Amino acid sequence: MTDNRVLDPTILREYDIRGVVDETLTTDDVRAVGRAFGSMLRDAGGKTAAVGYDGRLSSPALEAALTDGLIACGLKVFRIGLGPSPMLYFATHKLKTDAGLMITGSHNPPEFNGIKMTFQGRPFFGADIQNLGRRAASGRFVDGRGKAKKRKVINDYVKRLIEDYDGFDGLRVAWDPGNGAAGEVLERLVGHLPGEHWVINGEIDGTFPAHHPDPTVEENLAQLKALVAEKGCEVGIGFDGDGDRIGVVDAKGRVLWGDRLLIVLAEEVLAEQPGAPIISDVKASRVFFDEIERIGGRSVQWKTGHSHMKAKMAEIDAPLAGEVSGHIFFKHRYYGYDDALYAAVRLLSCLVSGGRSLDSIYDGLPKLVNTPELRFDCGDSRKFSVVDEVRDWLNGIAGIDVIDIDGVRVENEDGWWLLRASNTQPVLVARCESADGEGLDRLKSTLAEQLRLSGIEPPAF
Repeated sequence: MTDNRVLDPTILREYDIRGVVDETLTTDDVRAVGRAFGSMLRDAGGKTAAVGYDGRLSSPALEAALTDGLIACGLKVFRIGLGPSPMLYFATHKLKTDAGLMITGSHNPPEFNGIKMTFQGRPFFGADIQNLGRRAASGRFVDGRGKAKKRKVINDYVKRLIEDYDGFDGLRVAWDPGNGAAGEVLERLVGHLPGEHWVINGEIDGTFPAHHPDPTVEENLAQLKALVAEKGCEVGIGFDGDGDRIGVVDAKGRVLWGDRLLIVLAEEVLAEQPGAPIISDVKASRVFFDEIERIGGRSVQWKTGHSHMKAKMAEIDAPLAGEVSGHIFFKHRYYGYDDALYAAVRLLSCLVSGGRSLDSIYDGLPKLVNTPELRFDCGDSRKFSVVDEVRDWLNGIAGIDVIDIDGVRVENEDGWWLLRASNTQPVLVARCESADGEGLDRLKSTLAEQLRLSGIEPPAF
């Protein structure tokens, strides 16, 4: 194998590396990523890195290749083993490493895998990833004799998760990690939490036999809802494939999407830091922005994507951020990265200490009608240009406001609709929200019309 390697450009995503194993992403590719990343880290004075991997069948081999590449650059690598992505992020703080790299396909189907990265305490994304691709192609690698050491952090991680649970009382809770990488951590965590807990699909299985590990798709929460009903639980909590996204249902089986979950979590944060900025993404409901202002915070709209969120939090010193997709980022009392397990602990703590049920909170929020997150198949080579075309067509249209920080969010008298390109899958992502059903229908019709102008026939929604 030659030292340099040209990586498939489709795997160099906006905020991570992601591809189909043995097609667009191979072990040789991952080894080259290790060489390129390790060289960039050495150039910046870094000496250490932590590496973890999720439960996918391809992950152990890719983790070994990545470690080989990092060691070849002269780095000391701590191999923390199998677990969720937030455990890897925790390890970078616990072990005080200069970087962290997680082999994970996140919520993608089983044939996908990839790498999430941190670099000297910040997200590694955007231009960083493009530079990494160029470095791999050039073969300009730093050589050295590094070493690897296995280092378990799971016990320390679980201990840290429960530190911020407030109160001795507990709730009846249903859990579904979806056979993802959070399974072992969750098993240990519930043993330390008060209350009664039922876990399904806790065995880590990279084929995801129960259902696809994506809590943003409501059908994937069906088993969780059934468990809530069967056991009379007050809340149900699910995770995605690598444990950085949370899905929540109340006692009546209703989904509390990430933007509304943020409102619940923000009350405790704003009680300690009144006026603080709370961030959500362009897919967030109007309810989020209005409610955050009502309870004394400053609502901020920003780009979708875990790396974008982390960077914005650091920029404006926000104590809390989150996305509709269930990424929740706590800087308040925590480290500022997206950790679904920690968000779950904080949610349960808020409910117990606040003495309110989740379903009563749900009932008390303003009622708007909206679509779930809509996804339309569109190739990686086409999806961004479709959004650009729609943005161009909207120029000069009266009676609308266009927010283009991430795709296009169009607001008018009926409400708003959004179209953006996914950074993790070959799809376009859309959402609509209005005060009533008639307004929602008009927004959906407008969105469908815009898609057809670009040759995209949307499915019924």
